[in-house]
Amino acid sequence: MTDSAGIPGGTDAAGGGKPPNGRRRRRLLRWIGLGTGVLAVVGAGTGWWIYSKLDGNIAEDTSAAAELRRYDKERPAHLAGGAQNILLIGSDSRTGAGNAPYGQDQGTQRSDTTILLHLPADRKSATAVSIPRDLMTEIPACLEPDGNRTREQFAQFNWAFEWGGTACTIRTVEAMTGIRVDHHMVLDFNGFKKMVDAIGGVEVCLKRPVDDTEAKLKLPAGRQTLQGEQALGFVRARHSLGNGSDTERMERQQAFLGSLVKKVQSNGVLLNPARLYPLLDAATSSVTTDPGLASLRGLYELVRGVRDIPTDQIKFLTVPRRPYAADANRDELRQPDATQLFRRLRADQPLTIAPPAPKTTATPAPVSRPDGERDEAAAEDGGRPGTDDPGTAEPSAPVPTFTGTTAGVADCR
Repeated sequence: MTDSAGIPGGTDAAGGGKPPNGRRRRRLLRWIGLGTGVLAVVGAGTGWWIYSKLDGNIAEDTSAAAELRRYDKERPAHLAGGAQNILLIGSDSRTGAGNAPYGQDQGTQRSDTTILLHLPADRKSATAVSIPRDLMTEIPACLEPDGNRTREQFAQFNWAFEWGGTACTIRTVEAMTGIRVDHHMVLDFNGFKKMVDAIGGVEVCLKRPVDDTEAKLKLPAGRQTLQGEQALGFVRARHSLGNGSDTERMERQQAFLGSLVKKVQSNGVLLNPARLYPLLDAATSSVTTDPGLASLRGLYELVRGVRDIPTDQIKFLTVPRRPYAADANRDELRQPDATQLFRRLRADQPLTIAPPAPKTTATPAPVSRPDGERDEAAAEDGGRPGTDDPGTAEPSAPVPTFTGTTAGVADCR
């Protein structure tokens, strides 16, 4: 049978029905291209919104930068190209969103935790050095919030943050160690909790139950995962864990940070957008940084350089110290051990971390050399950081060992 045009098969074959296969394919490709373009525009818009939001979260510490520029000629020089030293400050300020439940501070603040993070030029390791809040040290004349200046004085380390904020703390650390601080980050109580919650908590192991009303912490013994409020109580508690000393609290903080690093490096966070974005949002909205890090690009460059460091090469220790002679409740640097540590960090030279021997304190101290002699260059310094030449170390000298731990150690504290 033929139609009026004499074409077999009726109207379908004459073009009144389905188009040929080639035309259908071209039409389908056009729709796919249009859909892909729309998705690309939406994706780009969403990506830009996320980037802008995260970038805008970061608070820039311009006042500290201005104060540090004022004293730039007095600050230590950069001695190791490519290496970076970052001062991490945990503020106990009660001001700001979410911090009021921890009490009133009349507008003042102290550094509850201070850690000097050294990143070597090759980025194959990282060393985090805790500085005790009760360490007695020289604090320079600093600019107070009211515009006045304090006098230079010998005092407890964490008073530097209360008197002159971040800039005063940085200058105090630099004077103590001879190490140039390249960047800094300040994190408060609420910011810490948000970051812990964003990664789904951090695992710890308790040898004994804890019941500390002051730290708002009540936990059974054993291995468990701490969420934000519990984690904050865990790293802040002093009187209900161990012997109540700041020494054990710093050990506990270091162990917690090691567990946190392992959690963040795990696929459960870095490869999970549902957890990665909340972590980035919490981190960027919780920190105040120097201008060099006060952007998502700046923080990304920092993280990119350390994200692949093996956990057993992320080292934690505390500055070598001993009870202060005039007050056993305070600390002072133990020499020549402290000078040896500072010199090696300044020169970006390696050091080894080993756990403390049984029944000893956690104070880091260099292990004796094979011949039983101590480091003579450190001894000659007489305990004056910054006066030695970092380039004079013998290349063949054994790498000194300090007491500490690493993020790769599964410890139970």
